[in-house]
Amino acid sequence: MTERKLFSELTREFSPERKAKIASLTNQLREEITFQELRLIQNQHQTDLSEQLGVKQGAVSPMENRKDIYVSQLKKVVEAMGGELVITARFPDMEVRINPESVRQ
Repeated sequence: MTERKLFSELTREFSPERKAKIASLTNQLREEITFQELRLIQNQHQTDLSEQLGVKQGAVSPMENRKDIYVSQLKKVVEAMGGELVITARFPDMEVRINPESVRQ
């Protein structure tokens, strides 16, 4: 049987550069998650979300797999999960928070 090791043990001898790259990639993955991952992190099943949104469960899966979605629909989904949709535009010299209510479809 293979001996189990903690991740910290496996990475102990990594160079500082490699550790920094791993940390950067980890942060990037935390910032870029899918609808399905968000739902799972919130410990919700598709049926839970469908009830909150007032749609059939079969409508949730296509919603999770869409490449594009209206801001208004995204807002509803986030709020159904108990969150608040925040849109931020980042520029080299500043960040601006955009009110999701002001975005027109």
